[in-house]
Amino acid sequence: MHRTIRAALRGIAALALGASLSAAAQPITLHGASQFNDDHAFTKSMAKFEELVKKYYGKPINFVLHKNSELGLEKQYFEYMAQGKAVDYAIVSPAHMSTFSKAAPFIDAPFLFRDLDHWNKVLDADVLKPVADEIAQKADVMLIGYAGGGTRNIFVNKPVRNMAELKGLKVRVQGAPIWSRTFAATGMAPSVIAYNEVYNAIQNGVIQAGENEAAGVEQMKFFEVAPNLSMTQHAITIRPLCFSGKTFKKLPADLQAAILRAGKEAGAYGRQIESSEDTAKLDAMEKAGKLKRIPFADRAAMKQAVDPVMAAYAREIEADAILAKINAIK
Repeated sequence: MHRTIRAALRGIAALALGASLSAAAQPITLHGASQFNDDHAFTKSMAKFEELVKKYYGKPINFVLHKNSELGLEKQYFEYMAQGKAVDYAIVSPAHMSTFSKAAPFIDAPFLFRDLDHWNKVLDADVLKPVADEIAQKADVMLIGYAGGGTRNIFVNKPVRNMAELKGLKVRVQGAPIWSRTFAATGMAPSVIAYNEVYNAIQNGVIQAGENEAAGVEQMKFFEVAPNLSMTQHAITIRPLCFSGKTFKKLPADLQAAILRAGKEAGAYGRQIESSEDTAKLDAMEKAGKLKRIPFADRAAMKQAVDPVMAAYAREIEADAILAKINAIK
């Protein structure tokens, strides 16, 4: 009798061990999120990230990329990553990190970079590390790569050619305070409106304009309600590829190493895509009669109006050392 019970217990233990080993053998699954479809540079960058992680890890692993805002907007993605649930990785605008780091939205603020060459040099010099360290500490979200590279202009429902025509323009801006302050300094009337509500807000006359890079204008069809693209070239985007710190800590060391290596390379890939696609997308939209590029004569005057605001804000958020380093890069 006792022998029978012991044999049964051994059988149960063997089954339990087998189930445990089977569960342990299940490949890890990582969930990503994008507001956009397969054609957008952000989605392409995250697909490259997946490809590189698989290559460098060399073991079975699953990726699920939720596209077309299936899991909400970038603001939600960042909150999910901070909480360690639903989203493990995503590309997020720095504006959505301001709750955890006042300096975060500053890294792609208006008129921070002279041109694409300056922007690339700043990223290569790792000047933004203090911001990444603060976000990792306070939000438990890691900035593992830097995508972006789109030049932002103002899309508007009427031609805007100079500072005089900018005056009083009702324009949507991102939620970070630096955007409202700098746009107000140029004479515009900025409003913070959710990204997915911009189209209807222009259509209904709540605002007259917004600002975005070519990929966003194309994806969201902003040209349908605001077909004039005023070429202010006021910002060059930095879009960090983020990874949940809570997820990262649970992963094996070799996968962690693969993620860090892949993140840096996928970010560089995203920068190359977006910066090179920018003009091509505008050319195609203009050729198709969807929008008209309006030369803007007063970019220097616009920058002059913004510079004191940028300097004051940098002091306020203790980012003046970062601003000085950025300005010092030639």
